[in-house]
Amino acid sequence: METHIASTPFGSRPMSLALLAAQQNSRENIPQGRAVDKWQLYKDLCEGKTIIGVSDRSLAVLSALLSFYPDSELSEESGLVVFPSNKQLSLRAHGMPDPTLRRHLAALLTAGLLLRRDSPNGKRYAHKDRAGGIEEAFGFSLAPLVVRADEIAAAAEQVRARNAAVRLTRERVTLQRRDIYKLIEVALAEGLAGDWQSLWSRFRAVVDAIPRRASLTQLGTILAELSLIREEVDNTLNLNGNDENTSGNDAHSDRHQSESNPDSHLELEPALEKSGATAEPIRKTTEPAKGFPLGLVLKACPDIEDYAAGGISNWRDLMATAAQVRGYLGISPSAYADALEVIGQENTAVVIACILQRAQHIHSAGGYLRSLTDKATAGEFSVGPMLMAALKTNGVTAKMTG
Repeated sequence: METHIASTPFGSRPMSLALLAAQQNSRENIPQGRAVDKWQLYKDLCEGKTIIGVSDRSLAVLSALLSFYPDSELSEESGLVVFPSNKQLSLRAHGMPDPTLRRHLAALLTAGLLLRRDSPNGKRYAHKDRAGGIEEAFGFSLAPLVVRADEIAAAAEQVRARNAAVRLTRERVTLQRRDIYKLIEVALAEGLAGDWQSLWSRFRAVVDAIPRRASLTQLGTILAELSLIREEVDNTLNLNGNDENTSGNDAHSDRHQSESNPDSHLELEPALEKSGATAEPIRKTTEPAKGFPLGLVLKACPDIEDYAAGGISNWRDLMATAAQVRGYLGISPSAYADALEVIGQENTAVVIACILQRAQHIHSAGGYLRSLTDKATAGEFSVGPMLMAALKTNGVTAKMTG
């Protein structure tokens, strides 16, 4: 049985030095007795396709070609030429149209994964002996796959290593996100000293910028940024622990004094209650959307959960429930729409939750919301103090620190 490859292609297809070199490489570089498991090689090729430079559809055609090779291992001794017609090949490629099939065969040839061994008339067929063995075949040679088997396996291993690194880095990012979120949440709930709002804003800025399909380089940068924030969170918590150990009850007293400081970012904002008292703004800007952990909002305003049929597990649930509670409180659609436009959807949901929590003390929920919206328009309203006031009023801070 001859195993050489014809020097020139059939018909109008031109001959090139690159094609001649590929044929020579396939003839000379197959080690004596080398055999390669065809499906393991195909699996490696599927994993390393981005490095080899071949598409999914082209690989589907290659799979169909491999299915015509009778043995499970590719070897020179068994012959490396398959000769199905385009009709047969299309059927095994799940009915791929003929023009598409030809295009992907050309892509496999260009990628150096196949070679043509053309017959005198350009058709694919084989000469068989009397015993039914193949003496000579014309079609597609799979020899390049055997020659490049080690290269393909190395490409697959490189992709697997990269994917493992991405998975590991993504897990570390997830752990950092979870730890930072919960540590800041408990620090705010406990009223611990520290610039927690600044740390939270930096944390949200990093998390909100994470792309849906981040590369390994992007994930490494994100992990480094989160690690810096986590280090600051740990240091601030350690400082609070050291102050508590050295100062005892005085530390609690000092913290309560700092909370009454007019310059503190945790200054409490009084509501517009039946007494007619006017709310005093503390900061000149409102927080960005989702400026506080959802768990903290629900601790400060637990009543809103009674209006959520399926519970509140994310911000979308909170916003949907707040939109429903708006009607129960008698807030007009126009007042609600103005608040959404000025304060933002998430912050409006927090404000409505706070209003619901203090509903028995507020004469007009709609008027109160309009007043807060006007102050927000002038840059004189902040959701943070209002939320902290609700948190203190409900005794959450006292319960956790006591």
